[in-house]
Amino acid sequence: MIKKITPPDRIRGTIILPADKSIAQRSALFALLSEEPSHITNYPAAEDPKTALACIGQLGAKVASKDNMIRIEGTGRDGITVSDGVIDCGNSGTVMRLLAGIIAGAGIPVTLAGDESLSRRPMKRIIDPLAQMGVDIRSAEGGLPPLEIRRERAFQSIRFRLPVASAQLKSCVLLAGLFGEEPTQVIESVASRNHTETMLGLPVQRNGNENIISSSRAVAIPPQNLEIPGDFSAAAFWLVAGSILDDSEIVMPSAGVNPTRCAALHILRRMGADIEIDMVHHAGGMEPVAALRVRSAKLRPADIHHDEIPNAIDELPVLCVAMAFADGISRITGAGELRFKESDRLVAIQQVLEAGGVRVEAHEEGLTIHGDPKRKIRAAHHDSRHDHRIAMSAAILSLRADGMSEISNAEAAAVSYPEFWPHLDSLTHS
Repeated sequence: MIKKITPPDRIRGTIILPADKSIAQRSALFALLSEEPSHITNYPAAEDPKTALACIGQLGAKVASKDNMIRIEGTGRDGITVSDGVIDCGNSGTVMRLLAGIIAGAGIPVTLAGDESLSRRPMKRIIDPLAQMGVDIRSAEGGLPPLEIRRERAFQSIRFRLPVASAQLKSCVLLAGLFGEEPTQVIESVASRNHTETMLGLPVQRNGNENIISSSRAVAIPPQNLEIPGDFSAAAFWLVAGSILDDSEIVMPSAGVNPTRCAALHILRRMGADIEIDMVHHAGGMEPVAALRVRSAKLRPADIHHDEIPNAIDELPVLCVAMAFADGISRITGAGELRFKESDRLVAIQQVLEAGGVRVEAHEEGLTIHGDPKRKIRAAHHDSRHDHRIAMSAAILSLRADGMSEISNAEAAAVSYPEFWPHLDSLTHS
């Protein structure tokens, strides 16, 4: 699909955000492990959350939907069965990495496979700690999927210090640890998304600047009875769009604002974005939710350093778009993780910006972006590389172009935000 973007004079309206796919995928996987039925409201229609439901169904969970609610009857830790030895994780790195922890802990023979994009994403980070726990994993060359998981040795609880700030790696080890008699501990020196420990009720100890999170068989896995909040990663596209277009205003009544997730919100406000945050409450007693309102603003340049990267990793491509219109030079450092997403996002967003006439300098783990608030972006044809965040970031950049731009493989947006293109059309024609 090729999407054509005609620049509007302004962008205005109210958007009901899609449900948060990071929380949704976790809620499905954790419901598999619970002894009690789970009732999840506002489960999203995006591809990755649908994949999570399909995977737990293959492992014995019973999934039923009615109106806006999903009911999941899990198997519990000791009831997981496999109807087919190969489980297709689609495009979801979250499902593959977290499910690897569950399968490893359960000790059942399973092969985790994925689509062409997921099959290029390295898994060595999870293979190494799972091997320490007594798990045998065969992979393609370079630690790539598919992953053949077997455990014929006794399960071994471990104390594992995260080599990088990664919520998926942390979650994988902790989920495997749920099957051990002795506690498994994960130590993180830079906080990453805390959805897993929050939703499972895992004990977290603060030791100086470090978090020590523990899991074991002693942890009672709660049913996932929650309403999934709006996806902040989706909100970020509109926060940038509303900031860079004159006479614009966008309202998002319900966005998840978990402090370990929304660094991009604070980065944009640091850049001078006019963003209001109202009516903070908690969804299902766990995740903080707020109404967001963004208006046009003059943006300042900003530097994003490695300690901010983990909690802004998904929003970095669209933050690069915001930097293109800041009054000066912005820099991103310590973002090498972007090279291992659905595409090499450092290269992909650099090419999108350069196609629009933005001066960008590439580094091994970051970018330097020369911003200009008066810049008129050159209309261009952008290749999404089948990456949902690149497709949507290119669309936001194209709102400031000097003519109609095109985005190829635009259907990739459905991986996380199926309503993105209709929402964009409604905002530009209000």
